[in-house]
Amino acid sequence: MPYGNSLVVHFKDKTLIRHKKRWSQVMYLYYLLGWKLTTKYFGKWEEGGNETELKREFEKEKHNTYLLALDGDTDFQPSSVMLLIDRLRLYPHVGAACGRIHPTGSGPMVWYQKFEYAVGHWLHKSAEHVFGCVLCSPGCFSLFRAAALMDDNVMKKYTIKASRARHHIQYDQGEDRWLCTLLLKQGWRIEYNAASDAYTNAPEEFKEFYNQRRRWGPSTMANIADLLGSGTLVSKRNSSMSKPYMFYQFFSLASSVLAPSTVVLMIAGSLTVLLDIHPNAALVLAVIPPAIFLGISFKIKSDTQILIAAVMSVLYAFHMMISALTLIVSMVKDGTIMTPSGIFIITLACFYIVTALLHPQEAGLVVYGCLYILCIPSAYLLLAIYSMVNMNNVSWGTRETAPAPGAATPAAQAPQTQTQKFKSTLAQFFTRSKCCRKLCRRGSAEELIVNQEDPSVEAAVSEPEPQNTIVDEVRNPEEEQGPEVPAVTSPIQCWVTQLQSLSDDMCLQEDTLDQDEEQFFRELTAKYLEPLPHDKEKQKEMTEKLKSLRNKITFAYFICNAFWLVTTFSLQLLDSIIFIQVPKIDTNLQFTGEYIYIDPLGFMFLLAFALLVLIQFVAMVYHRVSTLIHFVAFQDTESKLEKQKQQQVNDDEEDDSDSDDFMFPSLLDRTQDQGTLVEDRS
Repeated sequence: MPYGNSLVVHFKDKTLIRHKKRWSQVMYLYYLLGWKLTTKYFGKWEEGGNETELKREFEKEKHNTYLLALDGDTDFQPSSVMLLIDRLRLYPHVGAACGRIHPTGSGPMVWYQKFEYAVGHWLHKSAEHVFGCVLCSPGCFSLFRAAALMDDNVMKKYTIKASRARHHIQYDQGEDRWLCTLLLKQGWRIEYNAASDAYTNAPEEFKEFYNQRRRWGPSTMANIADLLGSGTLVSKRNSSMSKPYMFYQFFSLASSVLAPSTVVLMIAGSLTVLLDIHPNAALVLAVIPPAIFLGISFKIKSDTQILIAAVMSVLYAFHMMISALTLIVSMVKDGTIMTPSGIFIITLACFYIVTALLHPQEAGLVVYGCLYILCIPSAYLLLAIYSMVNMNNVSWGTRETAPAPGAATPAAQAPQTQTQKFKSTLAQFFTRSKCCRKLCRRGSAEELIVNQEDPSVEAAVSEPEPQNTIVDEVRNPEEEQGPEVPAVTSPIQCWVTQLQSLSDDMCLQEDTLDQDEEQFFRELTAKYLEPLPHDKEKQKEMTEKLKSLRNKITFAYFICNAFWLVTTFSLQLLDSIIFIQVPKIDTNLQFTGEYIYIDPLGFMFLLAFALLVLIQFVAMVYHRVSTLIHFVAFQDTESKLEKQKQQQVNDDEEDDSDSDDFMFPSLLDRTQDQGTLVEDRS
């Protein structure tokens, strides 16, 4: 590839190597850090090199080696990576850095996520960066320092197999957050750079979105609880994780846990205004629908749960829209904004608008805030119920077809007759031939080799196979012990030929691993990546443990919300005895001579919400200033005229300069002293 880079593609056989995302990361991290980085120094040491000098060079190289983690659908510009590299080069204690993630796609679900991601980065990640450090550097776009990954108890613990029920939730449902938890415990800092933009595909369907968040929610809580549980030790090791910051995280976690009951109280308040009924009666009415959904979710399938949640989400959205209009009419009619609901809505709206204005390039996203508010009951009430009830489901949920551990397996396939076996073999052969020959260009872009098989063969290929069946090739043990033969010997049958014929701008070459590298992969597979044995008894036992863990956490989760609701209900019964008197102010902010009585719990909620908003707003402003300083320092300070003159001189001196050098002169021409040069040390 250009600039001496190489592209390596691995095809994994799930029967030969452990699958799922975390184990793929283990394979690549050990390959890059163990084989590419460490082996050469070990070889020099075996040849009699100076051990002290080799250790010094090795420590320097692994400290200045960075790994960029991406998703397959992530899009970014070189400048985004350079900004992350600057953070790691300037601050040696930074083990990882992440950028601003922008969801892409179309439809209401993506619109909701655009605003959700914006608020999460504008406020939450900025506050984490300023007051402590970021707890999660997302795997879709993050830069890691090799020295941090190779530190004690990082990769060693990252390779632990899930042996307990909670391990499945913490280790495999959010592997990027688990890796960051290990880095934080070891004393490394994780930073957020708002100027480093990356774009990734977001779920466009309601079901895919719910399944994604079903993984993210419990794994986030599990990792934060893990950090809080060892808070004293983490604070001693990591200077960025102070005890006040740990308290801030505890407060955020408590707010997340109490989010369902908070939404119920908000709905109850709107019902009080809409139906003109007593607040306690409204609270009972607001509790009934989610309580029924919670109860039946333990008995019905997840797909049915999502269908019910989708219908309820639409109904709640209409309710929120009507409530908002009614609240506005009520404030105008009463001539006051000093009500709990009025203060909450007005403060929230002003807060989001001011925050968006401080991000001028993304200010348009505030339009999606209306949809975000309408979806609050779905995102913070129904999704919480779905996530808790399905916590025992440790399958990926998106882009995965394999059944989860302990899940019911399809019935055994009936034995095939000789005729069926012959037709299946013939279909497989012609399917592969057709796949390898289709769109295989020869010579020019217009010349295509057209597949002209017999129509009868096409009929055999298109014959549908039985559902829930997998056709595998039969392996002969004697052949596996013999010498390995390339799977494809004819170039016309190989997928490499397709890539070579479709590549117009670079020459692709097929190569093989040398003996030492092949031995490294064999040892790595034997130690960490051998497929897990399919023990039905252990899978059944783990399934029961996951259900037991689900029941315990769900009980604790919703008993906290029930306690919050019961406390509110009791205070509303005693509203004539226990209350807080607040002066009533009209729309002109003038005292009317009357007073509004608020229960203490509602007042404390408003006070806590205001305090959290203030903390995040101050952190956001500080982070915006620091981001601006970093971005200005990153850019060249020359004037545009001087840049054009210098570019003209360079063009005259080098007529055959690369087009990429013209597009990104300030990035590709940087030197190592400027802190943005990535050196290929392979």
